[in-house]
Amino acid sequence: MKSSEISRLFARGEYLRQKSRYSEALQTFRRALNKTVAAGDAHAMIACLLSIGDVCRMTGDFTRAERAYVKVVAEARKIADAEAVADAHAGWGLSRRGRGDWKNGLTLLRKALRYYRRNDDREGIAFTLWSMAGALRIKGDIPEALETYREALASFQSLQSRAGVGYCLCGLGGASRIAGEFKDSHEYYRSANALFRKLGDTFGTAYSYCGTGNAYRMYGEYGKALVAFSKAATLYRKIGDRVSYSYTLWSMGTTHKMLLDLTSAQAYFREAQGLFRITKDPRGLIYCQLGFGEIAMLKGNTKGAEKYFSRSLAEAKKYGFRIERCHAEMLLSYLGGKKKPLCYNRLGVKLGFTKAPFNIP
Repeated sequence: MKSSEISRLFARGEYLRQKSRYSEALQTFRRALNKTVAAGDAHAMIACLLSIGDVCRMTGDFTRAERAYVKVVAEARKIADAEAVADAHAGWGLSRRGRGDWKNGLTLLRKALRYYRRNDDREGIAFTLWSMAGALRIKGDIPEALETYREALASFQSLQSRAGVGYCLCGLGGASRIAGEFKDSHEYYRSANALFRKLGDTFGTAYSYCGTGNAYRMYGEYGKALVAFSKAATLYRKIGDRVSYSYTLWSMGTTHKMLLDLTSAQAYFREAQGLFRITKDPRGLIYCQLGFGEIAMLKGNTKGAEKYFSRSLAEAKKYGFRIERCHAEMLLSYLGGKKKPLCYNRLGVKLGFTKAPFNIP
């Protein structure tokens, strides 16, 4: 970077980002960006845009994140900076993933991975594998997601990146829960939480608290689950992460649903739905629809429940969400007095539901 002032601001922004102080980090990166434009420093401008994209993505502002990444690709190609293009593709892919667009997300991430492998960029490889595993989980390819998370974990372990290891453990915890391996899920999240608290990583600590809460929920330990969710929610509100906070609210709503506290469940689902609409997350919205449908079913409103479940099924088919499609088909079958477990079996997950309320993982 040509200017010492730009370097100082950029370093400050990175420090704030590492501390999960995202709002302050974003303001600092934007100040640095303005100075790079004035100084005509293309490389520094690209670095600032990448960081702005990353912070926007991590707080659920995917529109601004993608705008920043697209700008990086355009500017980096002007100066033949292939590494910056790959970095932008990785962030852009994660942003598409965050919107439920796992297909285009994977396409962008694979472009980045090809570059990192050609250039033996071990950190880039590890990060992109972790990102791809998350996209595969959203797709509903759980066996492949688990395998890719394990590959990413091995890569981060070889780099001695404790934070990277922690995020892989969280990914493994989430994918294991969907696979029906609840004991494994709990152990992954427990290990991640201990690691993140030792590192002082606020985002990672919140992430692992939410996962731990879901593990307790799958065990039927609802009181412990709500305590863990409350810890996660407090941290997510503090750092301004709307995406993760939304899923925590959904998890809290589902826990109250399992306790047959339908009024509280409805309120949490409503709040989560509002945030999912802001972040434009179709998968999150499907989960809220399923929750509303089950509440209607538990109240004896069969027609209302069928409407919610049918809408969820149509949306899951539209976006290619395999697991969520199974959930919707299962609930519709149950509503019609039938059982349909084969859908889960075909996806290689060990999920079985017998009676309402259903503890959707």
